[in-house]
Amino acid sequence: MFSHKTLSKSEVEPETYPLGEPGELSAAGGAMALVALSHTPLEHRIYISMLAETSHLGAASGVFNTRQLMQLTNIRSTGTVRRGLEGLLTKLSIERLNNGGANGGSAKHFCVRSPEDILARRQAMGVEMYPREVRLREGNQFFERAIRRVVANNMLSRREAQVALCCVEGLTNAEIGNRLGVGEQTVKFHLRHIFIKFGVKRRAELISRLLL
Repeated sequence: MFSHKTLSKSEVEPETYPLGEPGELSAAGGAMALVALSHTPLEHRIYISMLAETSHLGAASGVFNTRQLMQLTNIRSTGTVRRGLEGLLTKLSIERLNNGGANGGSAKHFCVRSPEDILARRQAMGVEMYPREVRLREGNQFFERAIRRVVANNMLSRREAQVALCCVEGLTNAEIGNRLGVGEQTVKFHLRHIFIKFGVKRRAELISRLLL
């Protein structure tokens, strides 16, 4: 059983990491963005570190152990890294490999997968492809169009993507704050950035841009 420790601010960044920053292999486009939206900040920090390392080595995939990942991510807690790995395993973003250790034991190693491969695996194994906060709207063609347009905007952060999709659902700022666990002023702050990134001036324009 993996331990669950409270994260300190130094261990994981806020839930506003970019969906498509250069270090995340932006050529992956919407697949990377959708995968990023499904990860927690801790999970995504570990995932992009693994993916960036394989890209740096010029390899299609890479195998990592917990100690290596602590060094790559600068996360000092073994339990924190293991918790992130458990989430990535559940979401089929990585795969566990059992290799023989130096003393004949079993050392846990993990293989990272590309965004496209992750989505294909989820679909093949019947695992939800959409993040939890938008899953209830899956099957609604208009909302799915909004999802595609949100994840295609690589300038958006994960939190901004969540706020934008909540707007499409017709939620007020207060309702968005309650759903995401943030204050109403924080929602307004994110909305200002969303408007700029989509080139609109008000909520109705944003919704039209995403749905029509």
